[in-house]
Amino acid sequence: MKVPEIAKAKRLVVKIGSALVAESASGRVRTAWLVGMAADIAAIRARGTEVIAVSSGAIALARKLLGFRGKPRLEEQQAAAAVGQIRLAQAWSEALSAHGIVAAQLLLTLGDTEDRRRYLNARATLTTLLRLGVVPVINENDSVATSEIRIGDNDRLAARVAAMLAADQLVLLSDIDGLYTADPRREPGAAHVPEVAAITPEIEAMAGEAGSGVGGMRTKLAAARIATAAGCAVAIARGCDAPLKALSDGARATWFLAAPEGAHARKRWIAGGLAPQGTLTVDAGAVRALSAGGSLLPAGVKEVTGEFARGDPVVVRGPDGDEIARGLSAYGADDARRIAGHRSQEIAAILGWRGRDELVHRDDLALLGAPPGGMGKRKAGPE
Repeated sequence: MKVPEIAKAKRLVVKIGSALVAESASGRVRTAWLVGMAADIAAIRARGTEVIAVSSGAIALARKLLGFRGKPRLEEQQAAAAVGQIRLAQAWSEALSAHGIVAAQLLLTLGDTEDRRRYLNARATLTTLLRLGVVPVINENDSVATSEIRIGDNDRLAARVAAMLAADQLVLLSDIDGLYTADPRREPGAAHVPEVAAITPEIEAMAGEAGSGVGGMRTKLAAARIATAAGCAVAIARGCDAPLKALSDGARATWFLAAPEGAHARKRWIAGGLAPQGTLTVDAGAVRALSAGGSLLPAGVKEVTGEFARGDPVVVRGPDGDEIARGLSAYGADDARRIAGHRSQEIAAILGWRGRDELVHRDDLALLGAPPGGMGKRKAGPE
């Protein structure tokens, strides 16, 4: 199987570790490196690739400023995150603005990637930012997250973001240029592994023992497992100057190939892995548009039954009562009833606030009996 080419990615997530952003001794921003990284992002965006950055560094940028020595207690780390996040966001904003790029900051926790409603909110925000040409800079919300609501490291956070946004590729920047058969710092004869088709127990054994530290090779393999299962290829590459350009030019890295079925896993989950909470009955025109791969607009909905909240799974039935699809509703049942049969342009006037144009977006819709992922771009119902 051919190794992915980063220049051909449509949507790319890049994870940047603390050591790349912050100087360990002084706690200052590594400005020169970040300036180069911003130029790297600008160059790949100019080729048509959407870029999302997942950046560590908030705690590292505030630890010395707050006078912490050694390893801070949990509450001190959270305080450092609150202070350092401002410095981190400012550094990214300044670096990207030099290329005319607007940066946005998002702080996520584990629940934002697992709870359906919060997941939909986060994904809607991110896709809107990308549509507007903004580069989202994401970090875990360390100032409020405790152990039970933490993802735990930004490698896995980046993988969850990549899965959420259906990214083509995820690049995990590191202090090493990929996976080796053993730790090359301890075993000089260890061989570099350029390509991994599947993460087997043998591959996991190459990462060393568990508990080797946050951001270590085992966490990167865990991240690769999450992302590749969602249809996203993953590279572990060295965080050198202009690392994306280096990767494009053939710099050594380890590529984990996307699982062939991964891109369709979420559609299968929507189709059969969730208990529907309500039903949307649509007209014949909506059935035709859905069959062509469209989103379901309120105009095509004739009846709403059941009690469900935003993000809950619903059944979509045709005028004859046959079940034709399942999806995640962008509106709660009461609001769905109010806007059913109306054009999207009327939603704000009816509800008093502007939500999504679609009642069920095609990304959250699985046609029953249709091949997963076989979705076009039409919308069900007149616009």
